[in-house]
Amino acid sequence: MRLTTKGRFAVTAMIDLALRQNNGPVTLAAISQRQQISLSYLEQLFGKLRRHELVESTRGPGGGYTLGRKASEITVADIIVSVDEPIDATQCGGKENCLGEGHRCMTHELWAALNTKMVDFLDSVSLQSLVDDQLAKGVVVENAPMIKRAISSAPVVKPIRVNAPNSVFALGGVAFSK
Repeated sequence: MRLTTKGRFAVTAMIDLALRQNNGPVTLAAISQRQQISLSYLEQLFGKLRRHELVESTRGPGGGYTLGRKASEITVADIIVSVDEPIDATQCGGKENCLGEGHRCMTHELWAALNTKMVDFLDSVSLQSLVDDQLAKGVVVENAPMIKRAISSAPVVKPIRVNAPNSVFALGGVAFSK
């Protein structure tokens, strides 16, 4: 059984989101920057997470994602299953036809039992417990978002208004004096 990057990244991104959502919606760009996960990959994952109602999206300026339920109500199994990550150690994908139509391999029950244990374990781990582990390790959660918005903090400088012609045609009507 191998957990692919899809499941790992989804869990990592959800921990990041849960850590920071108290400051308002969290942008995928900020998660991408902090966790070094491709923004386009996060967009795909969060589309699936949103369809499974694990996250909610807010559009527009100041928008982003928040958890769809309390972190204590979301399990690692919920996250992994929502991004279509199979939790299966059998060769046949749980269809019981490892050696062809209607024939199981000799170790099918072993791998099926492992599947049950994996699902039970991942279902016992809440997102909140993973967040608590990160906070206990000293992860610092900044109050301000890492990605700056397009709004500039620099003062607006008004252009100097020159009372002069702005075209050659207007220039023809101006009297020059020496």
